Amino acid sequence: MDIRGEVVAVLDEVLSLKGRASGFTLETPLLGAIPELDSMAVVALITTLEERFGFIVDDDEIDGTVFATLATLADFVQKKLTS
Repeated sequence: MDIRGEVVAVLDEVLSLKGRASGFTLETPLLGAIPELDSMAVVALITTLEERFGFIVDDDEIDGTVFATLATLADFVQKKLTS
């Protein structure tokens, strides 16, 4: 499974980026850099990731570092899938 590609697709869908996410690299900053990624969008993003990948995210697992870059978000998803 292409975790990065799936995460990019979820970002594009949830944030209504109309394909802009396809240009993201692993170093692309997310939280604070993408205006669409506000607190409500973070909740929607987490919910969509849970549904798409079939895991549950506990509140204490999430902080700003998870959404720092595409790489940190993809790593978080990867760790959830292997735990």
